[in-house]
Amino acid sequence: MKNKTIKVDYLARVEGEGGLYVKVKNGVVTDAKFNIFEPPRFFEAFLQGRRFTEAPDITARICGICPVAYQMSSTHAMEQICGVKVDGQLRELRRLLYCGEWIESHVLHIYMLHLPDFLGYEDSIAMAKDHPDAVKKALKLKKIGNDIMIVLGGREIHPINVRVGGFYKVPAKKDLQALIDPLKWALDASVETVELVSTLSFPDLERDYEFVSLQHPDEYPLCEGNIVSSKGFDVEPIDYLKHVEEIHVEHSTSLQGKVIERDDYLTGPMARYHHNYNRLPKIARDTAKKAGLDKTCKNPFKSIIVRAVETVFACHEALRIIKNYEPPDEPYIEVTPKAGIGHGASEAPRGLLYHRYEIDDSGIIKKARIIPPTSQNQKAVEKDLKQFVEQNLDMPNDELTWKCEQTVRNYDPCISCSCHFLKLRIDRE
Repeated sequence: MKNKTIKVDYLARVEGEGGLYVKVKNGVVTDAKFNIFEPPRFFEAFLQGRRFTEAPDITARICGICPVAYQMSSTHAMEQICGVKVDGQLRELRRLLYCGEWIESHVLHIYMLHLPDFLGYEDSIAMAKDHPDAVKKALKLKKIGNDIMIVLGGREIHPINVRVGGFYKVPAKKDLQALIDPLKWALDASVETVELVSTLSFPDLERDYEFVSLQHPDEYPLCEGNIVSSKGFDVEPIDYLKHVEEIHVEHSTSLQGKVIERDDYLTGPMARYHHNYNRLPKIARDTAKKAGLDKTCKNPFKSIIVRAVETVFACHEALRIIKNYEPPDEPYIEVTPKAGIGHGASEAPRGLLYHRYEIDDSGIIKKARIIPPTSQNQKAVEKDLKQFVEQNLDMPNDELTWKCEQTVRNYDPCISCSCHFLKLRIDRE
């Protein structure tokens, strides 16, 4: 049939409400849209009029999977305004908390949301019937990430122990040491995960992405560093908005990010890996090499391997921090508010998360701006879909539909972190 319509009403394994529209005319994709039709959640408006100390707890509610990213971006912005620098063991504990989030989020995506695509299952429940050991490993790995968040954050969902200047309470040494043996197992299991996903069959799709991520001179970045582009800028977070902008498109209730001088860009594991490969620990670099990864990966379907390599890093980094941990004298640094504007950027599991705040001299938030990774990646998703469909027009409709869904899941999109479906429609003329 020349004219075909492919429609998917419910796509599980993404967070939030969205849709796809792809139009093909005379063998050419004339339109490819990643629609987000979910109502705005107004978190930036909720923050206005609240005290600066409330930002970590309010923003953590934006996402149940990556709340630490929102907490860290907001605390760094507030501390920049107030002239406070958190270092030493408090800084290490922040990285440890972030490692817990990376482990639980990456493992959730790899095994439960993405792997079923490659193995031909509708979901992880169906996959578990034939691959029970893999699913059991995933659940154990994810629990270890959650346990780190419980010890440091008070709970794994929307942690409550993070504050501007540090933590309300820091763990005893014995509480962290109890995590060492589970993390040793997790490190081995994460290496095995890389080996597993490296054997998958990957569609042939590569693009010359503009990679954008944090880059730190001495470490694989989580909370600190400059924001760098593979095609242009290298700036502190304070100058990020000089190079990127958000635009409104009719088919999306979410703003789309673009580089002002150019167009779409990619943030997330592949971007971090590109900019910071040499900052990975040796075990992660060796595992990546064994999996067939070069220092740059440009196939979005292989992002599952990069996420697995980052899980190796997170387990290794967590062990390093715990083995060197000595409880600080105080759980936080006193922070006195003053009027100003602050910028914070950190690396959520699915990409760069940027915050900007303006507060007055009594610490009341006057303005807030949050740019999450999924909005920054929307245009790149559309470019991927366009190229993939053009390269596979002869593919049967059912298979093409499946692969289009998988193309979106490559990004682990967090549309709202609540509802879970996506609509796909392809018109052929």
